[in-house]
Amino acid sequence: MTKQVFIPAACAIFLAGCTTTPNEKAAAPAGNPVAVSTIAVATEAWPTLYEATGTVRARSSAAISARMMGYIREVKAQAGDHVAEGQLLVILDTRDVDIGSRRAEAVREEIRTAVPEADSGVAAARANLELAQVTFRRMQDLFQKKSISNQEFDESSARLKAAQAAYEMAQARRVQLNSKIAEADQEVRSSEVTRTYADIRAPFAGVVIARTAEPGSLAVPGAPLFTIEREGAYRLEASVEESKLGAIKIGQPVSVTLDGVDREIQARVSEIVPAVDAASRAYIVKIDLPGVPSVRSGVFGRAGFQLGTRTTLAIPAAAVTSRGQLQSVMVADNGVARTRLITTGTQMKDRAEVLSGLTDGDRVIFPIPPALADGARVEVRQ
Repeated sequence: MTKQVFIPAACAIFLAGCTTTPNEKAAAPAGNPVAVSTIAVATEAWPTLYEATGTVRARSSAAISARMMGYIREVKAQAGDHVAEGQLLVILDTRDVDIGSRRAEAVREEIRTAVPEADSGVAAARANLELAQVTFRRMQDLFQKKSISNQEFDESSARLKAAQAAYEMAQARRVQLNSKIAEADQEVRSSEVTRTYADIRAPFAGVVIARTAEPGSLAVPGAPLFTIEREGAYRLEASVEESKLGAIKIGQPVSVTLDGVDREIQARVSEIVPAVDAASRAYIVKIDLPGVPSVRSGVFGRAGFQLGTRTTLAIPAAAVTSRGQLQSVMVADNGVARTRLITTGTQMKDRAEVLSGLTDGDRVIFPIPPALADGARVEVRQ
């Protein structure tokens, strides 16, 4: 019971010190006045801000996976490592690929050993064809002179046709060998290319943010082994209400605050995703961030969009004194310093918006002298 009575009494004492009655104004305290400077409270144009929350994502990221199936022999990077473009990340076991490559080379060499024999066959067939052609011309002359029978002429013609067919067949075999050699060469080159897939490298310079590759595990095409983000290229993906999207444009400047970054970042809208989330009725607005060393993917952030201006009372933020949930300023009232409870709104740089407690024309003491107390006599000096 004692605690419940004490707290309201304490608040009453504080409010009594912050409230001025007409009798108190008439009875100004004695003593030398304190020299102070004042600022007149006046209305000013105040930006209308809309704040959206979001998450920092990398503008460029890649999930690194294998292009061939194989067991992981060695892992060269860890999560959090900074890697250069082309840096080796994973080495796969290539024994199966090497066996296939040697088999393809053996087949190619076997085919090449048959080339001399095929060339000899073509040469022999050409010689037989030339002999058959010469013999046929002789027999043709004798046939025209009625020196040989029809049977002898027909036999000569048949031998010519047989020699012609044998020559064409020998040439076809030689061409077939060329095709087989080209096919074997292609198999060897394919094996060499597949061999290069065993060395998995970083596609660009960045930071390894995730690693699932472990020595001895099986790498499968399409299954991520690493996730790499391009360092220094980040953006804030903020969720914007459907009703506010019409006032946001690509290229619009945005003030961004991020967890872990002790300053406001000036950025611009780079992309507005046209699809709306059916559950939240919000759009994703992507904001490109400048290079900030402490920014990482996954950081929570807030984006402040200026949607216009409005008229409001504003005073220097440094003129406001905060005690717990209470905010107050010192005003000069008929030569006496008085504490005035106020309610503030948003802050813009070094200015604070005043929602209640002050009116246009009030004189706020700023800066506040260290020893100035409520009720002290003051002398305003501009």
